[in-house]
Amino acid sequence: MAHRILNVEAINVYYGAIHAIKDVSFQVFDGEIVALIGANGAGKSTTLKTVSGLLRPDTGSVEFMGEDITRTPADKLVSRGLAHVPEGRRVFAQMTVEENLEMGAYTRPNSEIAPGLERVYAHFPRLRERRRQVAGTLSGGEQQMLAMGRALMSNPHLLMLDEPSMGLAPILIEQIFQIVNDLHESGTTILLVEQNAQMALSIATRAYVMETGKVALSGTGEELLHNDDVRRAYLGG
Repeated sequence: MAHRILNVEAINVYYGAIHAIKDVSFQVFDGEIVALIGANGAGKSTTLKTVSGLLRPDTGSVEFMGEDITRTPADKLVSRGLAHVPEGRRVFAQMTVEENLEMGAYTRPNSEIAPGLERVYAHFPRLRERRRQVAGTLSGGEQQMLAMGRALMSNPHLLMLDEPSMGLAPILIEQIFQIVNDLHESGTTILLVEQNAQMALSIATRAYVMETGKVALSGTGEELLHNDDVRRAYLGG
């Protein structure tokens, strides 16, 4: 049986008086792509921020690699193997592509930086071409590749991607999802938050549908892709 990497158990998160996340539970096993899909405001990004330590749940627990990380600060989790690519990419705009990537390896020994760069450039040939270019001058798609590559430099056990297709042209969305699938096939376990339900479910091992802060439905990517309720709500079917 596959090893469980992440176990989120009945977390509740409040923004002041607003109950944003309501008893959300889910799991991620080694070698999976697990997708969280749902409408804007469903709580997907808040869930990811809670897992990565940017937010703390009021109740519930988060376990990663067999350890309770519910109260662990975000900066301590990268060295444990948890990498979070936030919504909006957030590259270091004044630094070059390669400097951005090197920043992603700050928890790793110096001896791993050069091999790490080669692995990233193998997945993202465009970044090799742009390695001396200032990150703020890259296109949106290139910045998304850079944000993903920077996260991979930490050699994570779990890569969490928040809305990687946001703001991209359709042809670039297909390219980004192909890269996500390639990363998965090369052995990376991925937790994906995505509004483009069609694309997310087409590559997901399993998925959870979130509505108003709750998990409303779960199943394999294939099952949810052909679920009538999901098709009507998210796939235009």
